[in-house]
Amino acid sequence: MPPWLADRWWDLGKVVCFYTMTGLFSLRTAGGQHVPRSGPVLVLSNHQTFLDPALVGLAIPRYVRWVARQTLRKNRWLSRLIDSLRAIPIDHRGFSREGLQATLTALDEGACVGMFPEGERTYTGNLELFKPGISLLIKRTKAPIIPAGIAGGYAAFSRYRKFPRFAPLFLPPTDATIAVSVGKPIDPAKYEKMSREEMLEDLRSAVRVEMEKAERLRRKRKASVAA
Repeated sequence: MPPWLADRWWDLGKVVCFYTMTGLFSLRTAGGQHVPRSGPVLVLSNHQTFLDPALVGLAIPRYVRWVARQTLRKNRWLSRLIDSLRAIPIDHRGFSREGLQATLTALDEGACVGMFPEGERTYTGNLELFKPGISLLIKRTKAPIIPAGIAGGYAAFSRYRKFPRFAPLFLPPTDATIAVSVGKPIDPAKYEKMSREEMLEDLRSAVRVEMEKAERLRRKRKASVAA
């Protein structure tokens, strides 16, 4: 697909996803102004639900090239969708040499690349440990790092559910409302002299902060006032 057509496909999808996610999950987003409008950017987010690429994509004012596991391509239609959105394939066990190089190339070309450093959707709703392979990428890129946090996605559509729980905008809020918070850029030079463990924990802390902001941003029931 030519780049100009891929951009229009993304624009169309973003409009559809905006009305769908806002209407069905009362989606709220904040912090998009922190994302550089041009040049390479690496977005790191927690992973709660199958819907996360769309949710975070709505909060990021850029075309996002998501890093996607090869195992997702088992479904022919999903594989075509992933390709049409210019996703970057990686081995299901983490970064292979080819996956790492493809990601670095995309960043060198000025792309906004999105990743879920937990490697898979959370089993508990909590933020899992980050996969060590992300450290190889951080050490080799000069792209600013944008932490993002999702709240409510696990309650709405966890890996254990076959169908999502909706929290429509026109009904009273439930625990299935969703919000996304985007943080300020982190200079990767910060991690040049850090150990892998220190780097991963610092990045995880940055994402956790955005999750907490997203939790506060979610549409919630108003606390009842005692008589």
